[in-house]
Amino acid sequence: MRRVQRRVVLVFACALLGSLGPAGCGHGRSPAQPDAAVGPTPDGAPGDPMLVGLTVDPTMLTLAVGETHAITVTGTFDDGSMHTITDGLTWASSADAVASVSSTGVATGVAEGSARITVHAGSHEAGVDVTVSPAAGSVLPVFEDNFGSGVSFAPFGGASGVASVDTSEHHSGTAALRIDVPASGYTGGALKLDASADLSGFDAVTFWARASKAASFNVVGLGNDAAGGPFAAEWNAVPLTTTWTRLVLPIPLAEKLIAERGLFHFAEGAEEGAYTIWLDDIRYEKLGAATLGAPAPAIATETVNKLVGDTTKVNGTSVTWTIDGAHETVAAARSYFSYLSSAPAVATVDQFGQVVALGVGSATITAKLGTLDAVGALTVQVAPVSAPDTGPTAPTLPAADVISLFSNAYTNVAVDTWHTGWSNAQLTELQIAGDDVKKYSSLVFVGVEFFTTAPVDATTMTHFHVDVWTPDATVVRVKLVDFGANAAFGGGDDSEHELSFDAASTPALVSGAWLGLDLPLASFTGMTARAHLAQLILSSSSATVYVDNVYFHR
Repeated sequence: MRRVQRRVVLVFACALLGSLGPAGCGHGRSPAQPDAAVGPTPDGAPGDPMLVGLTVDPTMLTLAVGETHAITVTGTFDDGSMHTITDGLTWASSADAVASVSSTGVATGVAEGSARITVHAGSHEAGVDVTVSPAAGSVLPVFEDNFGSGVSFAPFGGASGVASVDTSEHHSGTAALRIDVPASGYTGGALKLDASADLSGFDAVTFWARASKAASFNVVGLGNDAAGGPFAAEWNAVPLTTTWTRLVLPIPLAEKLIAERGLFHFAEGAEEGAYTIWLDDIRYEKLGAATLGAPAPAIATETVNKLVGDTTKVNGTSVTWTIDGAHETVAAARSYFSYLSSAPAVATVDQFGQVVALGVGSATITAKLGTLDAVGALTVQVAPVSAPDTGPTAPTLPAADVISLFSNAYTNVAVDTWHTGWSNAQLTELQIAGDDVKKYSSLVFVGVEFFTTAPVDATTMTHFHVDVWTPDATVVRVKLVDFGANAAFGGGDDSEHELSFDAASTPALVSGAWLGLDLPLASFTGMTARAHLAQLILSSSSATVYVDNVYFHR
């Protein structure tokens, strides 16, 4: 090893002294001779290999301010050998104020930012891209006596009130952020940046909180700027007391937050009555593993049955930390994780945890948070597509006794939508043997609305009818919703009731055959009236359900 290093130094000296002629290098060769013909090194060993390239380890480096890391340089020689090199190297940094480097290749984080460290050996060069994050103890103020620089508040849709600056209460300084929880409805919103910022150098959001009474704060989180965000994370049921308490919200995977606007958000409902919450000293910090400990990522362990072409998704993405001896679990957006399918020909999964069933068989979906394996797995059992080859029996009731929402046998009333924006299913309009049918794939729930033109007045009707066909559903639920005299959702006069059908119900749900559900309206006991019917909600076990002949009759 020593002999190779001395040889490298000699080559550099020859390169520098080449203009002096053969005597300048002490080898008795003319300047026209190639490097490979250079004679023995000072230790007398003839024919040593020549350096032809450099590599460094690592090629990318993240340092905290004040942190150091030794960079290893490996030389590649013309005989194919590779050796670590420590002598005869020249080091430089593109930004010494961000990251410096010693003559021995030790990089030091100086200030937050980016720099490139290069190493030269003669005409050969290699480089390391260095990112310097804030040192432990560094902070980014979100709210301290007032909103931080470039920070503003945006309320969530439908939330009552706004967060306000309260100078009569504070943890430190002169003011706190005041949140008035209403007696009904909810309050919530986000503290957001006007322009996105790189927050990857921090590992937690810390804040102080107190309330006018002991309570459980529904949600505090990060990564939501009131319009959503791919890297939202939320801590639920946060305990509040009447004394100021410091709380810590760890960031699931800080490296994802390279262009973030949503700094901090909250939501609280009226289930505990009206009261007041104060927040203060909301900050992004780098606490380090000594404070946060090791994260424990997880996904839900589930088995789902799907047909070829169906979709599903990974659920229960979360990360748990042990802070001050207590477990804290944060619900993390699926985008924090990476995913792997054991059988991509059966089911694929994308970076958002969305799964598509492609072939018959079984596939197991697993996840990682960075380099950490997540506990849990999604097992997808995929069966062949199965569909009815005929439609259900056509209804024969007189049209005068029917209010039809969907049937080829009658004139249908106006329906606003067969798939509301809040539905969790895929809708396909199709024909089976000339009969119009609606197919819901991956049906968890779907909303059908029919109130814009006029709600349905079914006071003279006695039954509700729907035909269903399913190859894989274990349950089908039917809910009717009456919006009341104001013909609008909410307002205190709504009523609803849901009926559920499975293999043990009457009638029993069967697979692979049309089932006519002819349901007495009197069995919807939770509905106090049915003069302003506005919604039909169908739900199932994330299954495929075909629907036809949806109508009221007497």
